[in-house]
Amino acid sequence: MNSHTYDYLDGNAAAGELTKYSHGYYRFRGQCAHCGATKRFAEAHVYMQCPGLVARCSVCQHVILRFVNARQRAFLDLRGMTCLILDTSQLQESGR
Repeated sequence: MNSHTYDYLDGNAAAGELTKYSHGYYRFRGQCAHCGATKRFAEAHVYMQCPGLVARCSVCQHVILRFVNARQRAFLDLRGMTCLILDTSQLQESGR
């Protein structure tokens, strides 16, 4: 067992880092948790005929994202993705 203790910050510390990518959402690639396909998120099939929106994998059609605004709260469910990937070199070139 490791006896080291590590200092941590609360979740607010991540806000600055995450804000850097808020305008680059179309550059995100997502990996489907079901079939493993890695595609640009822009290729997902998005359905908006329900409360909120549902995004499905363009390869296997499994749900990769759910987003709902309800009663002054937003709910984001990413269980259908193993990860979101952003090529940050494109942001650095544009001066972001």
